[in-house]
Amino acid sequence: MSIFAIGDLHLAMDPRIEKPMDIFGDLWTDHASRVKEYWDEMVSPEDTVLIPGDVSWGLRLDEAMADFQWIHERPGQKIITKGNHDLWWNSINKMNRMYEDILFLQNHCYLVPGTETAICGTRGWICPGTEGFDEHDRKIYDREIIRLRFSLEEAKAAGASDIIAALHYPPTNDKKQLSGFTELLTEYGVRTCVYGHLHGKDAFSNGYEGILNGVEYRLVSLDYLECRPKEIRR
Repeated sequence: MSIFAIGDLHLAMDPRIEKPMDIFGDLWTDHASRVKEYWDEMVSPEDTVLIPGDVSWGLRLDEAMADFQWIHERPGQKIITKGNHDLWWNSINKMNRMYEDILFLQNHCYLVPGTETAICGTRGWICPGTEGFDEHDRKIYDREIIRLRFSLEEAKAAGASDIIAALHYPPTNDKKQLSGFTELLTEYGVRTCVYGHLHGKDAFSNGYEGILNGVEYRLVSLDYLECRPKEIRR
């Protein structure tokens, strides 16, 4: 049983949604087919796949359903956290009734069956020290810190000895300074944090990768992984 991660699928299977991704580079040409090939080859039905945000270009839940069906057809249990482009995100209870193998994660944790591993997460937000960070950003940032704490607290209460956190935004600013997110992840003994959001070679270097205060940080945006889900636990 393995745990994989890949963020920023940016799917647009619904014919009403026109969002060609190849304008962002050749790697995005027919990217869903490339992800499907790697995913189906690498992931087994017993595995878990974390998808930290920016799943669908649909603006409403009905416009994202074709994308969820595509995800459903891939092997493994899928854990989805919200991204900044996931405008379709609706009632968490409603969404979690749609598929048995897709869990939308918010304020809670997911305990991987047969293990002591818990998946926690939230969307996150840009961190203080980012250019232009203002009072509006501070309100969202503080709210996301609270949501992450709820998720981590539930994992600890459940007795998880191995916690993986999934954020959409990087947990540091582009200067790689500590934040409320990194402090919280260290406080709760998180072993690994995956995040996405960063696209293109110029942006990849803005995210912290490696071990910081005992937590391993990994960038898992689709183009950074070249469409291959990243195995983070075996």
